[in-house]
Amino acid sequence: MENVLDRLKHKMQNASSSFILLATFLVLFSSASLLYFLQPYFEEIHLQRMNTTWGITLMISGLTLLLIKVSFLVYILFLYLRYKTVASVSDTELPLCTVIVPAYNEGELVYKTLHSLAESDYPAEKLQIISIDDGSKDDTWQWMQLAKEELGNRISIYQQSKNKGKRHALYRGFKLGMGDVFITVDSDSIVKKDTLRIMASPFVVNDECGAVAGNVRVLNRDKALIPRMLNVSFAFSFEFIRSAQSALGSVLCTPGALSAYRREAVMNCREAWITQTFLGQVSKIGEDRAMTNMILKQGYKVLFQKNAYVYTNTPERYKNLYKMFIRWERSNIRENIAMSKFAFGNFRDGAKSGTRILLMNQWLKLIMAYPATLLMIYFIATYPILFFSSTMMSILVFSSIQAFFYAKKHSLSESLWAYPYSLFYAFTLFWITPYAIATAGRSGWLTRDLTKKQLKEHEQSVSIS
Repeated sequence: MENVLDRLKHKMQNASSSFILLATFLVLFSSASLLYFLQPYFEEIHLQRMNTTWGITLMISGLTLLLIKVSFLVYILFLYLRYKTVASVSDTELPLCTVIVPAYNEGELVYKTLHSLAESDYPAEKLQIISIDDGSKDDTWQWMQLAKEELGNRISIYQQSKNKGKRHALYRGFKLGMGDVFITVDSDSIVKKDTLRIMASPFVVNDECGAVAGNVRVLNRDKALIPRMLNVSFAFSFEFIRSAQSALGSVLCTPGALSAYRREAVMNCREAWITQTFLGQVSKIGEDRAMTNMILKQGYKVLFQKNAYVYTNTPERYKNLYKMFIRWERSNIRENIAMSKFAFGNFRDGAKSGTRILLMNQWLKLIMAYPATLLMIYFIATYPILFFSSTMMSILVFSSIQAFFYAKKHSLSESLWAYPYSLFYAFTLFWITPYAIATAGRSGWLTRDLTKKQLKEHEQSVSIS
């Protein structure tokens, strides 16, 4: 009976997915057709604008921004074509490696994470796996204990007396770790068998390498629509954008789901990292971007290993998704400020202009957040048809870039999710960056707290046991 229900649920999800994809293409095609047939009307509006100073200013500004964005995209493509992964070194060359898994309210997922790490093809005598429960309110600790029972001395588990935040859990791991290389893995993530050795290899062959970013893919992409859309977005963000950044040795953020750090680089900034503040408050978010910044500041290069895969759970509901994006954007704002303090100085031997271009593109997005929002409101109020049709056309063009990339590298059918995701983001998540700027001083994690229902169920299970 359970198998029948699962098959029925799977069919319903496929039908829903097909409907959304079809509806998306109908909307985009209709908008493109509308734009074509209303071209005379838009030309008249354009001529009216050209008779005003406001119109000329708006047109010049828009064309300038478009030129900058297209130029940056061409630059990224040039860097992407230069990117090369670092080949895995032999077992004898691999360094002593400490894997740190911080966990908070992850339940059974941490058990699966620890097993995937223990099953890696990294030499057992060179691998130390540490997992730290950061004061979870659910059964995370019980699952960690079960993993310990099954894996024995292959893993070590620790428990914080109370929830102190992911940064503190990692800090404890850095203090306990004996490896020459630290690898951090989120507790809701699964690594491939060769991921750890691929992540550790750049440190062996490149003395300038201070950190390495892994390739994050979506683990739960078959369970809901949002993860399916995010899967395509993640692939473009990592395999295209971070590949290009890696060609400069300047990946801007090593992801929490999978990152590797040279021990010496971590020890040089560990205390500054754990005591970092923003607007007078201790930083509790953005630990990954902060560590990346501090390692770049030391003059090290930060690379990306495209073939080091980790599969991680992503939000399945809109509320959890926007909370995750708010946290990421707040971190970007803070760390862009921090990076600006050293990126325009002599922080590294050799060329530095590429790193500065990457940073300036980050700033452009933030600087334009409020003007773009105000312009959107203005056009919706004055020229709604023009706004709607031109927005749809822009989504069609820029989504096609992501879709083409994903189709070439992975799957044609899955690549089509780039289109509904762009629509979804444009109309339901456009407010994230302006809101994050206004609330950049807040440090709440937002996405890992248990609901009242979950807390009650946990308390009942504890009292019964």
